[in-house]
Formats: sequence, C-alpha cells, structure tokens
Amino acid sequence: MTYWVQREFALLPRPRGFHLITREIVGQMPEIGQFAVGLAHLFIRHTSASLALNENADPTVRADMEAHFNRLAPENAPYYRHTSEGPDDMPAHLKAVLLGSSLTIPIAGGRLALGTWQGIYLCEHRDDGGSRRVVVTLTGQPLPNL
Repeated sequence: MTYWVQREFALLPRPRGFHLITREIVGQMPEIGQFAVGLAHLFIRHTSASLALNENADPTVRADMEAHFNRLAPENAPYYRHTSEGPDDMPAHLKAVLLGSSLTIPIAGGRLALGTWQGIYLCEHRDDGGSRRVVVTLTGQPLPNL
C-alpha cells in the first residue's frame, strides 16, 4: 500500500543568503517517521528563492556559496531589463533558475536518507524576501506497524 502526505507551510523569514532548514522541514513533517521507504519532494513556491542540498557543518560553505552566486549574477548589470523591483530582483531570478525550485530526497526507516554532511538549504536571493512557502509531498510504504 502506498501512502501519501502533502502539506504547504511557511518557512521562517530569513535574510539574503544560504540557510540550513533541514530541522524546520522535518519539524513541519513529522509523518516522515511513518515511512519505511519513500520519497520526500520539496517545492518552493517562489521565483526569487531556491532549494539546494549541500554541506551542513561548516558555515563558511554557505558564505562562499553566497559570494560566488553574487559574482555569477551581480546586481545592477547594465543589460538587465527587469529592474522595477529593485537591484536584487533580477539576480534573484537568475540564481533561482540555476539552483532550482525543488528537491527529492529518499526516506529510509522513518528518516530522510541524507548523507552525513548534507543539509537542506533555503537559498534566499532577495535582501528581504520575507516568509517563503514550501510544499512537501511524501509518498512511500508505511512502517509495518502502521
């Protein structure tokens, strides 16, 4: 029997940068613990923020990611035409396209099957993006006792 759970919720607002949100996701989705095997699909409902999976231990990785993406998609590039929402908006759209709006993570034994050093990032590309909405869909086989 395949089991499905879906929930949409708001993440806490964060400033521009790369932020670990693994605990927040797991806290909002306690049903992960009911799956023997399955998939967790995360989708962010925004065009100026993204989701990524990367280093969860050393915060300098997140700072380096922010620095690199700011060089890759700089503010105030003279060729940008979409400028009415501020200098951080068009670069935010570019970064979101590069990093993506969704992640799919395996579930094994009631836990996200992340690697030892992997964490889920909210990549906030606006100076003040506010609260971001995420849809999480879980599917798979329930643990035998459910």
